[in-house]
Amino acid sequence: MAGVAGGNDFQWCFSQVKGAIDEDVAEADIISTVEFNYSGELLATGDKGGRVVIFQHEQESKNRPHLRGEYNVYSTFQSHEPEFDYLKSLEIEEKINKIRWLPQQNAAHFLLSTNDKTIKLWKISERDKRAEGYNLKYEDGRLIDPFRITSLRVPVLMPMDLMVEASPRRIFANAHTYHINSISVNSDHETYLSADDLRINLWHLEITDRSFNIVDIKPANMEELTEVITAAECHPHQCNVFVYSSSKGTIRLCDMRAAALCDRHSKFFEEPEDPSSRSFFSEIISSISDVKFSHSGRYMMTRDYLSVKVWDLNMENRPVETYQVHEYLRSKLCSLYENDCIFDKFECCWNGSDSAIMTGSYNNFFRMFDRNTRRDITLEASRESSKPRATLKPRKVSTGGKRKKDEISVDSLDFNKKILHTAWHPKENVIAVAATNNLYIFQDKIN
Repeated sequence: MAGVAGGNDFQWCFSQVKGAIDEDVAEADIISTVEFNYSGELLATGDKGGRVVIFQHEQESKNRPHLRGEYNVYSTFQSHEPEFDYLKSLEIEEKINKIRWLPQQNAAHFLLSTNDKTIKLWKISERDKRAEGYNLKYEDGRLIDPFRITSLRVPVLMPMDLMVEASPRRIFANAHTYHINSISVNSDHETYLSADDLRINLWHLEITDRSFNIVDIKPANMEELTEVITAAECHPHQCNVFVYSSSKGTIRLCDMRAAALCDRHSKFFEEPEDPSSRSFFSEIISSISDVKFSHSGRYMMTRDYLSVKVWDLNMENRPVETYQVHEYLRSKLCSLYENDCIFDKFECCWNGSDSAIMTGSYNNFFRMFDRNTRRDITLEASRESSKPRATLKPRKVSTGGKRKKDEISVDSLDFNKKILHTAWHPKENVIAVAATNNLYIFQDKIN
């Protein structure tokens, strides 16, 4: 797979944008998670209104062979509703925190979606036939008097317009006291884990009334609480291994073969802090907002506020690669703390071959890093460059002094426009970028 940009590599170009253009964005329409399925054929988004929208990849047309197929709406359904916990007088938001696809086993697709408290397993299936010729009812549904039936018919299947149905198959509830921040399907395809601020539970996909608590970092006295779990993920090939990250910037790798309760980790990944760069904000910006295993299972990537780090699972004392995402914000941490942006949780993702990584920033910018050439690029998701096949121009931020023509000043960045959620197609150079209530899809443009 080619690098991220420039030279003899490919360039990124606009493919599609989904969502309304309105200036006033309804809170419920803000996208809160984006996820391709294992084949890349389907792309799911969840929003703060509890809805899941699934897009399906249409085959490219013979008339326009240069254009890859587009993603069009396949199914939309309400996954979660707002609830109220009367015992704790707590309102439970309907916002979808995470979506995870299960590998496809038959014609139907399955996905897990979660809000703060409840995880649901959804089945998405197609129906293009219906039964006709019932013995006990008319076609309009009215029942037939059994005494008037003089002969028996065999119902037949008749073709009908394609219908995509989403039905909840399992509801996994009442297992988390705190807000769920992660769900991850295990490589055995029959278990998955869910993590909240202080605990991680292991579930079986068929069993909803119990789960096993595999990590519990809640202290006996809550005043002694010093860190919380921020993200967790299962290893892509070893079903006994998982990692979880903390607000202190550390990552623990646990092996479920060692003990039923994995409070004692097998590996502990932490980069020693440089005492000279310590400040009031050091602890806040070192908190890890996302952790992702590479597809190969050899590496993992973590995202903190200012950087992305790639760790080799065989080396715990420091990351093998560190990429600065928006180092120019280091001088702005005070104002970012005042407007709460410093607590934003940016996600990160790998490309299909683990050769490049992507993560978001402010001003609707997103960053890509090529691990082989060590080149990086800043691109923008905006409607200005939303003409079909329009090439995305690299963006640059100036940090003071004389500003060049194409650069944007760090002081004029819009911190309300942020890209927290991105996804990379598992097999092709197609990316999905969530910018507030819009979903941008970009693809490579081979030179």
